[in-house]
Amino acid sequence: MLLRDVPAPIGGWRTAVVAGVAHPAPDAVALRLDVADRVVHLPGQHYVVRLRADDGYVASRSYSVASAPADPQVELYVDRFPDGEVSTYLADVVEVGDSLEVRGPIGGWFVWDGTTLALAIGGGSGVVPLVSMLRHATGAGAMDLLRLAVSARSAEVLPYATELVAAGSLVAVTRDPGESVPPPARPVGRLTAADLAPLVMPGATSFVCGSARFAEAVSGLLVGLGVEPSTVRVERFGPSG
Repeated sequence: MLLRDVPAPIGGWRTAVVAGVAHPAPDAVALRLDVADRVVHLPGQHYVVRLRADDGYVASRSYSVASAPADPQVELYVDRFPDGEVSTYLADVVEVGDSLEVRGPIGGWFVWDGTTLALAIGGGSGVVPLVSMLRHATGAGAMDLLRLAVSARSAEVLPYATELVAAGSLVAVTRDPGESVPPPARPVGRLTAADLAPLVMPGATSFVCGSARFAEAVSGLLVGLGVEPSTVRVERFGPSG
């Protein structure tokens, strides 16, 4: 059965209090937020974080939710870009107890409610919304419906690598395998059609998230394997202009 068009929840602007700050990688931060009057999200949705300078300047960026809907807090994973107005502040300045302006959840296309077959493929920070899917499936006892494949330069820079490996995800690394998590079982290199073929399920919706280049390549592989293009849902990640 294909993914239904599930009505996606939408939340307006809220105040979020930072409950946790972790730095899982040198250029990343994971924030745990207590969101006032939180609207429960679906896996695959995102939040906008808005910052205001003393001179009135406003900057905002969107970040996918990594937490499961049942989690009482919202977890955002933020890659720190050297010239990023918002990401550098979130990674370098924000502390527990700080307040942030957030809006969410947002998005209705790239969502999974945990009741249909799904193949989720992510590259780099594009794995973050897939982690929400994984956590939701684990909590709901629906792991038989979800298959995961992820890719990164190395396991050391793959967000949530240990959690993804423990769940049995196919992990592809394109450079040094790294030593911080169990090494992948496949040779170093990009995801291939041979990697994805055993994961394809008739009637499944495919979720592809990553850079534009990654998303285009993986979508092409899926279509080449006979996956109906209309069942492939793509979310592209990257630094904001």
